[in-house]
Amino acid sequence: MIYKIRVILDAKDDIFRDIEIKEKQTLWNLHLGIKSAFSLMGEDLSLFNILDKDGVIVKTVPLEDMSDDGDGEIMSDVYLSEAFEEPGAKIQFQYGFMDLWEFFCEKVEELEEKHAVNYPITMFRFGNMPLKAPSKTVKKNGKSSVMPIMDDEFGSFEDEFNAGSFADEDDESFDDDEDDGYNDNFDESEEDPI
Repeated sequence: MIYKIRVILDAKDDIFRDIEIKEKQTLWNLHLGIKSAFSLMGEDLSLFNILDKDGVIVKTVPLEDMSDDGDGEIMSDVYLSEAFEEPGAKIQFQYGFMDLWEFFCEKVEELEEKHAVNYPITMFRFGNMPLKAPSKTVKKNGKSSVMPIMDDEFGSFEDEFNAGSFADEDDESFDDDEDDGYNDNFDESEEDPI
């Protein structure tokens, strides 16, 4: 059986590819098919997020094992029939580290296998691939701004530093006589007492 997977780039413009792949192949094969279909260069880290019907991440499957004990599940361990259990099933694909490309993959239909075809194969292309990964933006008060890298539960350091006052500092706690016993005389004309 062949799965027809529609892979959509998470961007403002409509950019997608239809990839046909065998159900017996793994997420690693789909990873290679997506890289080829979208002309992604390099050997960057990537991962698949398997989503439930509400779009919540059920399982994350990386390209390489990053677990401490070395027995984590990787792309070559998960067959497509496991990732796309039913028609309309969706998974998310993330490629890259500094320039993060995000794609949504959906199983569109199941087809009969054609002989003498080397799967995965790109069957349809729509839209031009941008040169750089699309940036994520969110609307804030009607203005578009770049999404923060992480939500900070702490206040701004600069705001707290500038709001603070040193008026409550106790000047009497500083003792000028602390240097007793030390020779801080830097005049070279005097001889060293030692």
